[in-house]
Amino acid sequence: MPDIEDQAFRVIQSRSKGVLQSELWKLLEIDSRKCSRVVKKLLDEELIERIEYKKEGINTYLLRAKKRAVNPALLLAGGDLIPCIACENDCVVEQCAQLTDWLYQLAIEEFNE
Repeated sequence: MPDIEDQAFRVIQSRSKGVLQSELWKLLEIDSRKCSRVVKKLLDEELIERIEYKKEGINTYLLRAKKRAVNPALLLAGGDLIPCIACENDCVVEQCAQLTDWLYQLAIEEFNE
């Protein structure tokens, strides 16, 4: 993905409620025409959705990032599911022994490949 498209996608993705297309081009410091082309590419790649929106009597679009399905293989290491999924402990992630062990297993698998 070219740099400007990547920047646009990151801006859209960073806002849970989305961003107006009429504001996106200003945030990216590009003209509205170029922004329309960038948005079209992101739509074609099915990375975002565009919803008609009326702001102060002016028609524009609300852009939101689509939620991607998680690849289940990313949740496995050594055949074990990431421990956080069923964890009921109130822990600090950086100090979780179960998660650390799982991450080591993941690193070992990647090293061996």
